[in-house]
Amino acid sequence: MSEKKMSTEAPKMKALGFTLLVVTYLSLNSSLNLLNKWSLGVYGFRFPFLLTSCHMAFSFCVLAPVAIREPWDSHRRTLEKQWRGIVYIGAFMALNIALNNISLLDISLTLNQIIRSAIPVVTCLLAILVESRYPTGQELAALITLTLGVMLAVWQGTVTGKPYAIIFCLVGTVCNGAMMTFSGKVLSEKLDVVRLTFYTAPVSLVCLAPFFWAYERQSFYEYLPAHMNGVALIILVSSINAVCYNMIHSLMIKKTSAVTTTVLGEVKIIGLLVLSAMLLGEGKEFTLKMTTGVVLAMAGFAMYSHSKIQRLRDVQPRVISLTASGNGSAPELVPLKVGDMSTMHRVASSNGSSVSQV
Repeated sequence: MSEKKMSTEAPKMKALGFTLLVVTYLSLNSSLNLLNKWSLGVYGFRFPFLLTSCHMAFSFCVLAPVAIREPWDSHRRTLEKQWRGIVYIGAFMALNIALNNISLLDISLTLNQIIRSAIPVVTCLLAILVESRYPTGQELAALITLTLGVMLAVWQGTVTGKPYAIIFCLVGTVCNGAMMTFSGKVLSEKLDVVRLTFYTAPVSLVCLAPFFWAYERQSFYEYLPAHMNGVALIILVSSINAVCYNMIHSLMIKKTSAVTTTVLGEVKIIGLLVLSAMLLGEGKEFTLKMTTGVVLAMAGFAMYSHSKIQRLRDVQPRVISLTASGNGSAPELVPLKVGDMSTMHRVASSNGSSVSQV
């Protein structure tokens, strides 16, 4: 009885742990976005390259004491095997940030958000190329439906932009998807999230430094003397948030997939739109186009969730019973259900047969 109880409680604990992971991921993602928007917009700290560079430097310094506990030979073997993936992740992360911020100089925010709403589809296509992960027809239809819904939901205001800015935004979106995809590939090869964050931080920092030097250096030197305390507080608080988010983000990719993580990010956008309408009295701003977008996005999310659940059910483990059947027939394949393990042990002990899992 105790074995059966433990076997039924294990899936519940696993589901609870996954729920906590999703809630933590969405909370850190939202808090980091809000903090960055307040810092870069309301407070006037308009130095995104510097801010992200500080995040990377802080991550490397904070995780260094943990990383150096590992023997140097362990780091050497990891870097010899994974250095290409680590460089790709760090470089794509920096390019995503740099190109997106540069594009915002000559593109409307609406068009920027519409383009970047395609990240789930982009990541799915890159996962086929990089990881050989092919989606089912239902998954692909769900991703397209979700993406179109989010595009409609965020379509507010004018859709304008200079050609170079549109190209930069498109390339930045592809870089974002590539960063997620390579993260999934590297994490699937027994690299933990702490070491991945530790290794990629200096790569991103080196890639971002030239952009800070070219676009923000002079303005920051003029801005700093009058805002010394505020700058220090913004960098410290946002860096703590960023290092926690980066590790949870990598863990989310490792536990699910790069595509699933982008899907949750899209659902977060829709959730914030709906909550702002309900809690902040912005319901009057919900046009028919936005409402249609929200409905489409939620339908796409429901389709994607159903497809993933169905796939998990299809790959449930099966067992071969080697018990003699008495008529000379071959062993029978039967599905292994939760709670059957204790029954198999009792049968095996009573008749001397054995059971193997395939």
